[in-house]
Amino acid sequence: MKQAIIKRKWTILAIIIIVPIGFLTKFYLGPAHTWVNNSLGGILYVIFWSLLFFFIKPNVKPIKITFFVFIGTCFLEFLQLWHPAILELIRSYFIGRTILGNSFSFLDLFHYFVGLVLSFILLKYLNRIEIESR
Repeated sequence: MKQAIIKRKWTILAIIIIVPIGFLTKFYLGPAHTWVNNSLGGILYVIFWSLLFFFIKPNVKPIKITFFVFIGTCFLEFLQLWHPAILELIRSYFIGRTILGNSFSFLDLFHYFVGLVLSFILLKYLNRIEIESR
């Protein structure tokens, strides 16, 4: 029980760190701002969702969590090719664009894969903290 609390505490801390950084990538205007706004944001997006699902289900293996988050983000990327009125309404708001995206880029799939790898490493590390705390 105590190990699960420790794991969740560190997971929440990671989420608290990653969320503002992810939002800040949307407003960054310095060098390589296009890459930071779009691609780095995509990497952080996968890490955020992996951390969130890890927090909810800490006993699920990191490879399963990261794989399903990767599949979900790829699905959302392809969903950007579809423009029904309801999705366009959702995308007209900042949070809707942030979650659903607004333009398809095949290259984003690579960045989601990078997010998968980094998420997997992070979740494995969080699992190790739990084991070492016993």
